[in-house]
Amino acid sequence: NTINGLEGDTDLKFLLGGGELLKLRSSSWMKARFYKLQEDCRTMWHESKTCTKSKQTFSIEDISAVRAGRQSEGLRKYTDELLEGRCFSIIFKGRRKDLDLIASSDEEAKQWVTSLEKIMSNLNNLNCQQKTQHWIFNCLRKADKNCDSQLSLEELKDFLHQINIELDDLYAEDLFRQCDKSKSGYLSEEEIKTFYNLLTRRQEIDEIYAEYAKTTGFMSAENLLDFLIKEQKEEATLADANRLIDQYERDDKAKEKQLMTKDGFLMYLQMFEGLVLNPTHKAVHQDMNQPLNHYFISSSHNTYLMEDQLTGPSSTKAYIRALVKGCRCVELDCWDGSDEEPVIYHGHTLTSKILFRDAIKTIKDYAFKTSDYPVILSLENHCSVEQQKVMAKHMSSILGSALITTPLEDQMPTEFPSPEALKGRFLVKCKRLNKLEVYFTREAAAVNDDTLTEEEDEEEDEEQQKKCKKLKIAKELSDMVIYCKSVPFNGFQDAKDNLAFYEMASVKEGKAIQLAEESANCYIRHNVDKLSRIYPAGLRTDSSNFNPVPLWNAGCQIVALNVQTPCPNMDLNQGRFLVNGKTGYILKPAYMRDQMSEFDPITLTRGPWLQHKTLHIMIISAQQLPKVNQKKTSVVDALVKVEIHGVPADTAEKETVHIVDNGFNPMWNENFQFDVHVPALALVRFVVEDYNYAFDNELIGQFTLPFTSLQLGYRHVPLFKDGEPLSSARLFVHIMIMDA
Repeated sequence: NTINGLEGDTDLKFLLGGGELLKLRSSSWMKARFYKLQEDCRTMWHESKTCTKSKQTFSIEDISAVRAGRQSEGLRKYTDELLEGRCFSIIFKGRRKDLDLIASSDEEAKQWVTSLEKIMSNLNNLNCQQKTQHWIFNCLRKADKNCDSQLSLEELKDFLHQINIELDDLYAEDLFRQCDKSKSGYLSEEEIKTFYNLLTRRQEIDEIYAEYAKTTGFMSAENLLDFLIKEQKEEATLADANRLIDQYERDDKAKEKQLMTKDGFLMYLQMFEGLVLNPTHKAVHQDMNQPLNHYFISSSHNTYLMEDQLTGPSSTKAYIRALVKGCRCVELDCWDGSDEEPVIYHGHTLTSKILFRDAIKTIKDYAFKTSDYPVILSLENHCSVEQQKVMAKHMSSILGSALITTPLEDQMPTEFPSPEALKGRFLVKCKRLNKLEVYFTREAAAVNDDTLTEEEDEEEDEEQQKKCKKLKIAKELSDMVIYCKSVPFNGFQDAKDNLAFYEMASVKEGKAIQLAEESANCYIRHNVDKLSRIYPAGLRTDSSNFNPVPLWNAGCQIVALNVQTPCPNMDLNQGRFLVNGKTGYILKPAYMRDQMSEFDPITLTRGPWLQHKTLHIMIISAQQLPKVNQKKTSVVDALVKVEIHGVPADTAEKETVHIVDNGFNPMWNENFQFDVHVPALALVRFVVEDYNYAFDNELIGQFTLPFTSLQLGYRHVPLFKDGEPLSSARLFVHIMIMDA
């Protein structure tokens, strides 16, 4: 069961053969472990040399990245620089601890990194049908207890449990008899294939296909075009239909005649053109030349924390995770450290510390892996003036010319530069000693003279001098604050009268939600020319999250969440920033970028924002839902919820009945209808749960996307859990949107 296209590959052979590596945990814990890829080509197996009973596995699909060299904190801290070429790290998705490993030579380390990356890439590139086959045949292998490549009735029942189906004995026996053509009492290879085909048959797809397959029982390009226009409501051409046949038809004879078989049709429906998310929205499709504050900006709170806010670890890995997810505003809580080196941690708690220098290096390395657009470094500065100078030195030397240290404009700007103009750049958000105007006055040279401190400037008035001394900010750090100067929030009128566009306030969630509820229109107008940052309440010591939607409705751009915590509110955040190339910037609607806007999400008076739509969703079926409870006898009782999140008038939720004992291919055929008044701000969340009559239902998976990015017609919905995709699990739905 080798991976598609890797038969005989030397890298695959290397992994299947395995090898010994040193596993590192601390200066006193470094032990030999034997690692090898199992025959399923999806699972890594490792055992202790001294204790052969200690055998553990992890899935290749659980790996987020493989990093060559001493990139992890552990390897940097506990190994010598001479070992650089022999070290590598395996970074896992979710909260699993990463592996720091040392090979016996530089060449061997390279071989491990190259081989693992190749197999990860190959698995990621499998299409839905291949993933399903891979998964089912692996389950069949596990069920074949005596490894004779045949399945007895008992082994078949065990297999059905593994793939999440509970069949009564009579039905299982009937299925077995249908496939056991040889009447031998077990299923051989060909009979197992028959069983697989019976199992994976999609009745609902058969019916749709039969309705449009009008050419000798197959779909011609004309038939497919008819389907694309009538059902999928696409502006397709015959050339589009022919392209889909060329791309997804696997039967060469059918392809020669420009026909699409049922298998080809299913393949199309499972690929990106057939998914619920509009594929044109996956790339950058919005105007990126508007002022920076005209966008919602993907943002992280206390980015350095891996877990809770009181005792958990701080790590540079947390910055990697946030940046790779597309966060464009990360937070650094800076405190004086030993040896004149500033550290980052959650002050006055037991969270561990990391060096400011290491955090900046990591941010530089990973800032633009997912998005090219600017990153805001939100500094919470508790350092002495001396260590602030060290912070400035590190940012200058590590970030170099990518760091914005002077305005981009030749004359005093009146608005922010655009994300496009700031591509690949870093902005510092912190307090500043003076106004930005100093760069454009005759005194600029004097104020920016490196030998001058704020106390020595005799021309400053007395009040300004007092303010500078009170702030205790190093001039070197202050000078790096250009477009994001931190100031207190003293109300909308004060901001309008006294604050420049680049002066921004951070407001705690409770106060911000109150403002959004009581003065939404004032907040929207405030955010037309200012930036607003909202952060979680201090009581959220468990790193839980608030609902970001009411703050987005009020035009707040930087709604900072604890990205380390998977939860429904984090799902909404991922859904909001899923589109526009995952740049971390989403352009606000025009009526939230207009200083005279009358839009109020609470009262919802008439205006261009009101575009009343009726959303019809039919939940048809689901495929390959994973077990929530891993007990052998446990099988999912699946139900589906559809939620609308947006302005209060649009917020709604509806759910299906639960289907007993079937997580493999449950069928609902239930219809829902929703009224959506402000589509541009609405998000649609599909949620699949395991029903529990005694306790809360358990989440199986979900998918959230903007209402405006829905595709119409018959669509598959991929499912995610904890922010990561579930390999083969999906919903099948039908979507219609009509003017109300």
